[in-house]
Amino acid sequence: MKTIGLEHTTLAACVKDARHERVVLTHKGKPVALVVGVKGLDEEQLQLSSSDTFWTLIEARRKQRTISRAELEQRTRDTSGSKEMETEKREIRARRSAPNKRAAPHRRPVTDSADIKKTRLGGSR
Repeated sequence: MKTIGLEHTTLAACVKDARHERVVLTHKGKPVALVVGVKGLDEEQLQLSSSDTFWTLIEARRKQRTISRAELEQRTRDTSGSKEMETEKREIRARRSAPNKRAAPHRRPVTDSADIKKTRLGGSR
């Protein structure tokens, strides 16, 4: 961390230094500001890093019981073979393979070459 007196620097110099380390700005020997480089962080990261609500949530989560990776893998194996899970997977597959009845309800299927010509030309000819 670098400490610089306000009377001895410019904003551009502080920003340049803050790319490499934190810069404490002082006025009459007392700290008044901290300049921190934020390259590589997005807007959400910057907002969350200063959010009291977010850090309260993180603190609460850290106090909760955790499980080992082995226990997580065991739970995953146990639930993936359950009858409820298999039934749910079948239902999802059935929904995916069912035809979409709402797709273009105003159109009828094109069946012969005359219909194809009408469709391409935009009417009957």
